[in-house]
Amino acid sequence: METAAPGARLPSTRALTAQYGASPVTVQKALRTLAAQGAVETRPGVGTFVRAVRAARPNDYGWQTAALGAPRNRVPQLSTALRTVPNDVIALHSGYPDRELLPERLVRAAFARAARGDTAVGRPPAAGLPELQAWFAAELGAAAPAGVAPPSPGDVVVFPGSQSGLSTVFRALVGAGRPLLVESPTYWGAILAAAQAGVRLVPVPSGAHGPDQDELARAFEQTGARAFYAQPNFANPTGAQWPPGLADRVLGIVREHGAFLIEDDWAHDFGITADPVPVAARDDSGHVVHLRSLTKSVSPAVRIAGVVARGPARARLLADAQAESVYVSGILQAVALDVVSQSAWRTHLRSLRHRLAARRDLLVGALREHAPTARVEAVPQGGLNLWVRLPDATDLARLVRDCEDAGVVVAPGNEWFPAEPTGAYLRLNYSGPNPGAFPDGARVIGQALARRQGQ
Repeated sequence: METAAPGARLPSTRALTAQYGASPVTVQKALRTLAAQGAVETRPGVGTFVRAVRAARPNDYGWQTAALGAPRNRVPQLSTALRTVPNDVIALHSGYPDRELLPERLVRAAFARAARGDTAVGRPPAAGLPELQAWFAAELGAAAPAGVAPPSPGDVVVFPGSQSGLSTVFRALVGAGRPLLVESPTYWGAILAAAQAGVRLVPVPSGAHGPDQDELARAFEQTGARAFYAQPNFANPTGAQWPPGLADRVLGIVREHGAFLIEDDWAHDFGITADPVPVAARDDSGHVVHLRSLTKSVSPAVRIAGVVARGPARARLLADAQAESVYVSGILQAVALDVVSQSAWRTHLRSLRHRLAARRDLLVGALREHAPTARVEAVPQGGLNLWVRLPDATDLARLVRDCEDAGVVVAPGNEWFPAEPTGAYLRLNYSGPNPGAFPDGARVIGQALARRQGQ
């Protein structure tokens, strides 16, 4: 072996057995050891060969700079909310509920049933399984007041998660280079989807009770925008829920300007002390495009969302969706439909409401006790997050690093602003793992703030 040239073929096992007087088992074991060490490689049906020693050298991908050219749009990095962290840290950053808050038994049973059904081997319709389309339409229609026509199943397009739905809506209904009004702060995933679609974001100030309606009307007039993206119920990150009067006034402004309201109803299943009331339920003229996700409430493994859109807008969305992914996994659609059709699903949501309330109140109380300068501007009536205002002089990046060094991972609020942040914020998730550690996490945040203010 030591004198054999790279690429040389070794004698057969039989020849080696005869040459060294060893048993075939010993020879095979020696060859396996050499292969594990990288000294030889086996080519099935051909033989065993001495592996060539490759000198370590840096990779040179410089040629790709010219081939790719400059990016048309700078796409933001993925949010801190998507980071995975070790189990021994206090995770207040996540964008997803902890596993114990999911209907795990229902999901597992649904997967088992779906695996035995036709969706495991069949191709579903491009717009989605008809039964799932009907469920999305019926849920929204149940909230429609008298005199407003509910949506039909044919108004629904099923997507592989809300992020895919946002990307399609922005491409198909707004278009590259055109303005899209957004609340500020807003969901970081919408900022990412807009960057990928080449859409130009126009921030509209939004606070604990929703957007400033005068600024919204002014932005429509000044930009000529034809769409406004918003989260009327339990917004991410602020937790804000629009009052009914504001929802009606915003809908009136949208109609006046011949525009779309792109309503992201991501937290529909996470009401705590209030129930979500979709703006789309009040509109049958096609001005509201309603995005309803099941990913966070059913399971991260079941990336399913429904978009309800009426008129030509729906046709454009479906055409773009087909070009992007042709159709959505039938088995995932079947699982989602199975879960939300069970009577146990409603039981789970009732229980979830109480568990989220306990977690929210625990984190709010811990912050007030251990980090009094970290101010919760409004305790949300639903959703998964607290929006925490820090003292103006806070070095946010340094604070985040200090917390992580002490074993607490938090999400910096600047990731949720489509333009320059208006202050120093943290977005803290109270649906993450180990709520018993919330007081310790709040204590670390308070100590980090006190150290920086004392310097």
